[in-house]
Amino acid sequence: MFFSIIIPLYNRPQEIKELLETLVLQTYKQFEVLVIEDGSVNDAEAIVNSFSTDLNVRYFKKPNEGQGFTRNFGFERAKGDYFIIFDSDCLIPANYLEIVNNSLATNYLDAYGGPDGAHSSFTPTQKAISYSMTSPFTTGGIRGNKKAIGQFHPRSFNMGVSRKVWEKAGGFIITRLGEDIEYSIRIHSLGFKIGLIPNAIVFHKRRTNFSQFYKQLHFFGRARINIYKFFPAQLKLVHFFPAVFTIGVILTLIFNLLSWQIAILANFILAIFTLLIFFHAWLVNKSVKIAFLSVVAAFTQLIAYGLGFMQDFWKRVIFNRS
Repeated sequence: MFFSIIIPLYNRPQEIKELLETLVLQTYKQFEVLVIEDGSVNDAEAIVNSFSTDLNVRYFKKPNEGQGFTRNFGFERAKGDYFIIFDSDCLIPANYLEIVNNSLATNYLDAYGGPDGAHSSFTPTQKAISYSMTSPFTTGGIRGNKKAIGQFHPRSFNMGVSRKVWEKAGGFIITRLGEDIEYSIRIHSLGFKIGLIPNAIVFHKRRTNFSQFYKQLHFFGRARINIYKFFPAQLKLVHFFPAVFTIGVILTLIFNLLSWQIAILANFILAIFTLLIFFHAWLVNKSVKIAFLSVVAAFTQLIAYGLGFMQDFWKRVIFNRS
């Protein structure tokens, strides 16, 4: 099978260099790479072209439209039987394409997703953020967990679709705010077979500090409401958990200002939740420092997502504003 790897890029030349370095090492060689610069000011043309002797790589520039429509630009120019989408802040293990090719040969999927993890080179903060984004205490393990509850929706940091899917479903119809989930739901609705390839792991850097992480998760919270506007049935009770958690934290702080006795139960629940995250992160990462940072990451994630969710729920659901 011949793969077309499509990578949108926006002002991240160093990241694409590191990603392409990992693609050079792939054990399976039947693939091309399309890097699409989405209106960047700081472009990576020279960096990408420097890989032309080691990779079958093509570089494009276009006006800024966002990652969804930029992937469509790549789909339209791809030559492969199967299209693979990566975020530019990913590192790809050397056997990734070999794993995907073998998996599709034995159990074909029209579209697939894979999990993400933390590379040994990541900073403690990046490892804590990676833990938080895959922890059963924050996301319920829905991101790349084969035991996750409900319909599996591949995410665009590690996602593949067949050419047949592209020809029938088209590409992304929104460019931001949950565009990958909308696309996955639409692929499901057309009767295509979608699944998880659990060993097709990528190392996803995500954000390098908690301020950036907060902004990203606030955006994700808003994106969930955007998905609701397309598919109302996809808004589940579990999606309200970060908002409920955020309200609980705010009320606990208020109650503590009034009287700690009033807030004793809320304090106890938060303490148990904090300890569960701490000890589980310690067990996973074998580091007390990362465990502490994982608590910060988890609270940042839930509160940022909760506030973004409530903001757009209030604006777009209650008041029906665009």
